[in-house]
Amino acid sequence: MAGAPTPRRRLPGAIWALGFVSLLMDISSELIHSLLPVFLVTGLGASMVTVGLLEGAAEATALIVKVFSGALSDWWGKRKPLALLGYGLGALSKPLFALATSVEPVIAARLIDRVGKGIRGAPRDALVADIAPPDQRGAAFGLRQSLDTVGAFLGPVLAVGLMLLWHNDFQAVFWVAVIPAVLCVLLLMFGVQEPERPAGAPRTQPISREKLRQLGGAYWWVVGLGAVFTLARFSEAFLVLRVQQGGLALAWVPLVLIVMNLVYALGAYPLGKLADTTDHRRLLAAGLLVLMAADALLAWRDRGAIAWAGIALWGLHMALTQGLLATMVADTAPADLRGTAFGLFNLVSGVAMLLASGLAGLLWDRLGASATFAASLVLACLALAVLLLRPPPVPVST
Repeated sequence: MAGAPTPRRRLPGAIWALGFVSLLMDISSELIHSLLPVFLVTGLGASMVTVGLLEGAAEATALIVKVFSGALSDWWGKRKPLALLGYGLGALSKPLFALATSVEPVIAARLIDRVGKGIRGAPRDALVADIAPPDQRGAAFGLRQSLDTVGAFLGPVLAVGLMLLWHNDFQAVFWVAVIPAVLCVLLLMFGVQEPERPAGAPRTQPISREKLRQLGGAYWWVVGLGAVFTLARFSEAFLVLRVQQGGLALAWVPLVLIVMNLVYALGAYPLGKLADTTDHRRLLAAGLLVLMAADALLAWRDRGAIAWAGIALWGLHMALTQGLLATMVADTAPADLRGTAFGLFNLVSGVAMLLASGLAGLLWDRLGASATFAASLVLACLALAVLLLRPPPVPVST
């Protein structure tokens, strides 16, 4: 007589706590960022190229800093203190947005915020991989990403309500973002306990030729794939500007990120669990096909059901690919190099993000919005070809 199936274990409580840390910071960040492109263009007179370069530089700054914070977390053997520092810088940057009356303070605040994101990103992702059982990494990254995206959904919801209540007073709305940022830091400080490093474990010197060679071909294949995916997907700021160009009232502009992040949040956890039992390349290919459909719809129309369907599909693409790529990094990197592995992955993706967002802004200014989304469609086709024609090497370490 066959035994009863073994019940699937619950995810550790620290994974949930890290998810809610991400949720609170994303409420704070997206409350500001859902309004920031329009604030820059209509309130401060910035050009579309400026918006594109700022978004690309901001994200690239965060992703480049992750290399050093990830490597430091591997050498130190501690991840939580660096995560705390990063979230703390993010919280400290929020009042600067509210005080800004010109483009320069916004640039400074955005870069400080992204430096904080860079410091916390790789150590936090490595901490998730350290805490989660190996057969639940997809679910763990999916859950953290899902809760992160719930925050990215709630932030714009608050932005819409407060813009209507306070008659489009951008800076008053930006002050509200300080509250969840502070709560986020407190939750991480008191709600997450880092696993103890084994007694007598030697310190890893991650930035060396020998150690980087240990990452192996399978890891570098994931890094290259992530860069190609990022080239095909520029900043979400251009989604906001697309429908605002189509006549959406300022107070309702955050609905763009609400719709995108609602789809993202609903899909990230179940699709993360699916990644634990399904071929990764198949899920990534599905994600690229969804992105191509989103690009086609947004290149076609800037309003109505077609544009909103494109925004929803953009969110589904994110749910299919972002947690999965993080899972693939964790699966292909040695345990003592996970911080460095996440940092290097994000460094390469950061350079790709800078190029993609700068190109998107240039195409928008020179040829119009449709050309921006058409270029993304072409790049997504190239990414799909790379994915299908270059199978990954066999991992040397899991």
